[in-house]
Amino acid sequence: MDDEQRVDLGVALFIPYRYTEDRIFRALQGAGFDDWTLAQCRVFQRVAPDGSRLQDLADQAQMTKQSASVMVDQLERLGYVRRVPDPTDGRARRIVIEERGRQAVEVAGATSDEILTEWKAYLGTRNFTLLQQILEQLREITDPYAR
Repeated sequence: MDDEQRVDLGVALFIPYRYTEDRIFRALQGAGFDDWTLAQCRVFQRVAPDGSRLQDLADQAQMTKQSASVMVDQLERLGYVRRVPDPTDGRARRIVIEERGRQAVEVAGATSDEILTEWKAYLGTRNFTLLQQILEQLREITDPYAR
């Protein structure tokens, strides 16, 4: 590929993410989870397994707390999440994933596994592993939410 055809590195990193996001969203729709929007899914995917505070979801989704609250309200009405008291702070609430949400997570996880299997077959085990290692290393300096 010559310099005129070369894609900016940021765009090159973004393209596989968007492909994955689109494919997972279509799989969710095909499995009957067709009552939510991609924007709602982007907030939902940030809910931690043990629940998340609204401010944390807003920060990670790069939106205001008010916007995140509207999304969580919608997800709650659809049965994907529920607000519960925070066991570490009686004044706070946590957003936790409900059964419908757990079912959606299973579909998303299975689709993600399919994609990664395809990428591994295409790139080869060595290159795929190297790609994972490099991206995990970059996460150390680019992801303020790395756990």
